[in-house]
Amino acid sequence: MKIKKGDKLPDAQVFILDKDPKEVSIKQIVGDDKVILFGLPGAFTPTCSAKHLPGFIKATNELKEKNIKKVICISINDPFVMDAWGKVHNTNNKVLMVGDSKGDFTKNIGAELNLSNKGLGIRSSRYTMLVEKGEIVKISEEEV
Repeated sequence: MKIKKGDKLPDAQVFILDKDPKEVSIKQIVGDDKVILFGLPGAFTPTCSAKHLPGFIKATNELKEKNIKKVICISINDPFVMDAWGKVHNTNNKVLMVGDSKGDFTKNIGAELNLSNKGLGIRSSRYTMLVEKGEIVKISEEEV
């Protein structure tokens, strides 16, 4: 991953599903709040569905006690898939599901993985970052 603690969060256009897909800046979503942003290889993939997303959903109250304003899940999937995955896991008002459909944000932070050998194409590594006022306070990436 090319970004590190102390760096400013790079910007990119991503998608959320309102009534229709809505393209929005990741910096607009994050704002100046204290947020957790975590990236995953893909919606509905076994480990992401069994452990990672549910873990953040369960930790929501604890994170709010630490003044985390938003928990954002981002993956190289389209916003319809991210929304459906969120509904399956009942993320309502706990985790914002964001589709990095073009992979621009993932590439900007250096988290892209080529998982073509598994039929997934270019995806994101698993990472978690704490962002406050647009600056990366802490970042952790899964070793592959």
